[in-house]
Amino acid sequence: MLSARSVRGRAACGAALVAFLAIGAAPSVTLAQEEAAPARAAPPAGLSEYAAAVVNDEIITTYDLAQRMRLLIATTGVQPSEQNLPQIQQEALISLVDETLQLQELRRVEREQKFSIIASDEDVDEELAELASGNEMTPEQFAATLRNQGVLDSLREQLRAQASWQRWIQGRYGSRLRIGEDQVSAVLEQQLAQASKPQFQVSEVFIDSARVGGMDVALRGAEQLVGQMQQGAPFQAVARQFSAAPTAASGGDAGWVGPGEMPREVEQALEQMRPGQLSRPIPVSDGVYIVYLRDKRSGAGATVVNLKQAAIGVPADASATQVDAARQRLMALRARITGCEDLEAVAGQETGVIAGDLGEAEISDLAPAFRSAAETLEVGALSEPIRTEAGMHIVAVCGKRASGGPELSPQMVERRLFFEQLGLIARRYMRDLRNAATIETR
Repeated sequence: MLSARSVRGRAACGAALVAFLAIGAAPSVTLAQEEAAPARAAPPAGLSEYAAAVVNDEIITTYDLAQRMRLLIATTGVQPSEQNLPQIQQEALISLVDETLQLQELRRVEREQKFSIIASDEDVDEELAELASGNEMTPEQFAATLRNQGVLDSLREQLRAQASWQRWIQGRYGSRLRIGEDQVSAVLEQQLAQASKPQFQVSEVFIDSARVGGMDVALRGAEQLVGQMQQGAPFQAVARQFSAAPTAASGGDAGWVGPGEMPREVEQALEQMRPGQLSRPIPVSDGVYIVYLRDKRSGAGATVVNLKQAAIGVPADASATQVDAARQRLMALRARITGCEDLEAVAGQETGVIAGDLGEAEISDLAPAFRSAAETLEVGALSEPIRTEAGMHIVAVCGKRASGGPELSPQMVERRLFFEQLGLIARRYMRDLRNAATIETR
């Protein structure tokens, strides 16, 4: 199942939640009596509820909104103030509207296709158990803490909508996505080309101006979030609840980025920052970024490769017939090898063939015969037979990375591209649902 909430993201959210509940998180301004009082499982008798929004004739009440605001405050560690309450309310309402649209769509699909999609209570219990585990609590202890704060029901409904939507998107579109070798190769080549340029390890929050009601609103909201994070609100938890970027699912973790991978305004800010520094709001064409620079590295001048080989010993003074025979044996062997994964196993079955992992080395340090293959072959590819004074060899390039940087894995690139495309599909789907819906806010 597609996990838009990674284990790390869930743990960060849960940790912020427990920390908030432990200290009580007293508001810094006087709120309305209903907001300031401890949350309840249901509104008290005699207290009127109003419609905060109507989504395709389904009502979101002011009580639902108040509960979601409490949950959002708890999961981010943001302290409510007179300045940020409107932003908290807006984000809470947006999330409730989106979840309502998602569940409406899933109920429609269930009726039409006659199978269950919406997560059961047992599924939600599993999600809560993961949060509890991340906080070194039992599910019962965690649920009791949430219940005491009055946010358990709201969190359960948020988890139900998220898990159900992820299940549907993964089931409907996941099997149809195909990431081609050319796409993976293009990303690997781009990363290698940028290896000599400065790179930044970044976490990000992106406030989408269209989603929140304009650039001025986005900028004010970003300024408030920066202030809250400077006061201790965890970046990961804030990103998960407020960011419109795909990286929100992993607490804003964008990984290592190089030139051209982020808007130019963000790159210019990163160039002036030090590791461990949080940026001010950075306006771009369609919203506002906040970035946290976790680390920075200078461009590497060397490329490191990981090689495996299969070889046949052939003396330097061997006859042309002997050299040709060894070449033919290796060509036949090469046809049976699919890549790095089975090279040693396949070659090990042949008498007189030596196979092994040569480990990592900078390309510039390799013997000339191997250097050419390492420079030109893509990751996973096998060379033609190579003659050296010791024998005849075929080599496989099992990895390439910039010196001092992480190894470039085709599998990791493929997985990243898969989830990026799946995320784009999910966002387009939600955009279409919003455009087709009748949504009234009160």
